[in-house]
Amino acid sequence: MDEDLRKRIRREAEANALFNALKHESDAQVGAILGPLMGENPEFREHGDEVSGVVAPVVNEVNGLDEAEKRARLEEIAPERLEELDAEDEGEDHPLPDLPNAEEYEEVRMRCAPNPNGPWHLGHARMPSVIGTYKERYDGWMLVRFDDTDPETKRPDLEAYDAILDDIDYLGFEPDEVVTASERMETYYEHARELIELGGAYTCSCSGEAFSELKNDGEACPHREKDVDTVRAEFAEMVEGEYESGEMVLRVKTDIEHKNPALRDFVAFRMVDTPHPREAASDYRCWPMLDFQSGIDDHLLGITHIIRGIDLQDSAKRQQFVYDYFDWEYPEVVHWGHVQVDAYDVKMSTSTIKERIDAGDLDGWDDPRAPTLQSVRRRGIRGDAIVDAMVELGTSTSDVDLAMSSIYANNRDIVDEETPRAFLVRDGFDARDPDAETAYEATEVPVAGGPDSAHPPVHPNHEERGTRDIPVGDAVLVESRDLPAEGERVWLKGYGPVRYDGEGFSYTDDGIDVVREEGVDVVHWVPADDNVPVRMRRMDGDVHGYAEPGYAAYEPDDLVQFVRVGFARYDRENEAETVAYFAHE
Repeated sequence: MDEDLRKRIRREAEANALFNALKHESDAQVGAILGPLMGENPEFREHGDEVSGVVAPVVNEVNGLDEAEKRARLEEIAPERLEELDAEDEGEDHPLPDLPNAEEYEEVRMRCAPNPNGPWHLGHARMPSVIGTYKERYDGWMLVRFDDTDPETKRPDLEAYDAILDDIDYLGFEPDEVVTASERMETYYEHARELIELGGAYTCSCSGEAFSELKNDGEACPHREKDVDTVRAEFAEMVEGEYESGEMVLRVKTDIEHKNPALRDFVAFRMVDTPHPREAASDYRCWPMLDFQSGIDDHLLGITHIIRGIDLQDSAKRQQFVYDYFDWEYPEVVHWGHVQVDAYDVKMSTSTIKERIDAGDLDGWDDPRAPTLQSVRRRGIRGDAIVDAMVELGTSTSDVDLAMSSIYANNRDIVDEETPRAFLVRDGFDARDPDAETAYEATEVPVAGGPDSAHPPVHPNHEERGTRDIPVGDAVLVESRDLPAEGERVWLKGYGPVRYDGEGFSYTDDGIDVVREEGVDVVHWVPADDNVPVRMRRMDGDVHGYAEPGYAAYEPDDLVQFVRVGFARYDRENEAETVAYFAHE
């Protein structure tokens, strides 16, 4: 590692450590610094074994400063990071900081730019949640642009276009305009030709390995000095599809000696032999790279503010070269860290989820075990609950963790008061571990001496909604774990007190005070002969059970709270059972 690189690592590490320490009001940690440092500076990665040795003493130095010294030092070396920190601190009433320089624009215009290579996983929800919230806050404008100019490695899924728009609608937002990049190919060609005329691009037939070696050595490609006529003609041949994949690319001229090799003469267009799945785009073989396509579109569509991952910092720098050639002003950029979601065994990746579906490990994109928006929607979780959780994460450049429990808490606040109650007696798992401790067993117990029916409230907080009528019959089902010891009592919820004699329940005349004063358990139940078989689909496997008879009157999308079990969405009725999707407790 040369001394210049060592100094750069020290400088970047110090800024990250100062920010981290001030943000969390504690000592910075080397592990928390290394991830963002490598993400923001990919050229450091090849020196990974040495970087930690440079970073550790820097972190120790930062931890030796008091808060005032840390703030002063951060303002000196990275004032924009201090502004970000202060914006977060001021945003307690509004978790999203003000957009930079928003007041300088007549209208705040933002874009959500999904790659439609599959339906959205939960992490994708962050972008429309934050952009949609900013749109409402600034009375702005939101674009959805499908970046579908990679028909091979991120091959578009024809069903994903509409699925993504449905997901945005589910989250509660409506785009002001929707465009599809593969329908704008002639626009990209037009700007490529103009860039060629400006001397800002050249055609290159070097192999990837050969160019990479030249680039890393800071040496110019031998094709870099081609005359404009030759470049123009060869690009025309690219557009006509006269080259095969890998045979010719169009490169943007940048600075071949730039300190970041990733920015040196990057590819703007390449040849792709695989036809695009959209029929209207299937004849194109010369496709723009995302940095070129996105940069052109952001300008032409008037985007004022871009939010993108911290790992895409180089994209803004590449696009700036193109903007400089065209004498355009680059949009404001906000970078944020990645979001990780807990509670799932399946990696939050479109390609991984698709592989699991194709392998039969998941039933589909809406399988309750899949970390997708289609899944949580089918489980009865409201879009607002997800938006609120995503907005609460803010726009920090640090990677953030999203606990599903926060989404569940938000959803509970939204649905609790409107959701009717019902009883469900669970009868075991039929999923991954039938011998798990969480297995249940429905036990039939005769009942004698009490009323013919029970009348629990539809909702305990709203008497005006009335009661449910549940016939008791000669026996009830309870979960085996709720069965009391011989001679002990339980309170059948909505029915009353019963004593267990080892074989059955007998009704007693005890008042409700036995629950409050003597600790008699209150348990749920259903009639043994008049119930609704239910298969409840959960993240940890399907549970069979039996619901009270009134559950048969519910319809798809209705949400109920199964007492002592949790919220679940009525999905469908099969010949043998009703299927519900568990939301959360």
